[in-house]
This record gives sequence, structure tokens and C-alpha cells, in this order.
Amino acid sequence: MERLMVLVRHGQSEWNLKNLFTGWKDVDLSEQGMAEAEQAGRLLAGRGLTFDIAFTSALIRAQRTCQIILDAVGQGRLQTLRDQALNERDYGDLSGLNKDDARARWGEEQVHIWRRSYDVEPPGGESLRDTGARVWPYYMTEILPRVMRGEKVLVAAHGNSLRALVMVLDRMSKETIPDLNLDTGVPMIYRLNADTTVAEKEVLKG
Repeated sequence: MERLMVLVRHGQSEWNLKNLFTGWKDVDLSEQGMAEAEQAGRLLAGRGLTFDIAFTSALIRAQRTCQIILDAVGQGRLQTLRDQALNERDYGDLSGLNKDDARARWGEEQVHIWRRSYDVEPPGGESLRDTGARVWPYYMTEILPRVMRGEKVLVAAHGNSLRALVMVLDRMSKETIPDLNLDTGVPMIYRLNADTTVAEKEVLKG
């Protein structure tokens, strides 16, 4: 039995393009972001992959990425479950700020810590650990059981909600997770063992 799950960070958003902290702000894809989602769909279609169910967040940039991918693999009407558990981390007071302006105000090192560290939250926002505290239970109760039943699952979400998930799947530590950055619109194919550990991981790049 194949236990397959594909994770995809949404394509570039309009605020990614403008170098702004986005978080829970509901910003749509840029033209490049739509093209990235289409490319992801083509790569998956080229592998002959189809899905039994899809999961995405409550935010439009992830939802649109998910739909574009499903259209590309010929499954535009596939059941898709949306939940804010998969939302991007909440950047709190940084939301809407230009990242360069934030560096000028708080310093390069502090902004890097807020963006990449495991357990340091930005002012009024969530750390990666906080994000994982909602992502991990949702994965364990809603996503993983379907994968283990042999359903092929697509998850289209965000840089940090997926970093939290990849941290567990790839057995990364809080010391190594700051080095992980997920590219927009790049599918990661996971095949799991019977004990839920990762048997194989493949990153698809065009």
C-alpha cells in the first residue's frame, strides 16, 4: 500500500512580492505565484499523481494554490478541507511591515531570530513552536490517518506551517530548523512507512 502525501508552500503572494510580513493577512497570489502553482501542478501531473483529498488553510493564497494544482492534475472538483490550523504563523505587530524597514528598526539579527527561530515569537505574534502547536495535532488527527489508510493527500499551506510539519517529518531539531527555508510553489513528495516515519522524500523542481 502506498502512503503518499504531497506538501506545497503556496506560490508567491502579492505581499511576498512587496517584501512584506504577511502572516494571517489574507493576501492573494501574484502573477508569478499563480505561475508557480501551475508549474507545481504540471510537475505532479507529469508524475501521473492524483489525489484522494486535499487540505489547505483558511487563507486565499494557499487555497488558490491548491485549486490551481488540482486543476492541473485534472481534479478540479476534489474534496478540499480548509482549516486555520494550517494557516501561516501570525507575525503579530510585524504583519504588513516591510522586512527591510523592520531590519532597520530592530536590527538584522533580531529580525532573523523572529523569522527563523523555533521558540522566539515576534511582538504580538507566534513562534514556530506556537505554530506547530496547532499544526501537529491537526496533522495527527486529520491528515495522517488518511495517509495511513492509503489515501493520496495534497497539503497546500504556508512557509511556517509547513516548516513545523517538515521539522517533525524530517526529524529536525530546534537547532537545525532555523536553516530550513521552503521555496514557494515547490512540491515535496513524502512516502511513509507503516510506522508513520518517512520512507522517502522527493523535492520536485522544474
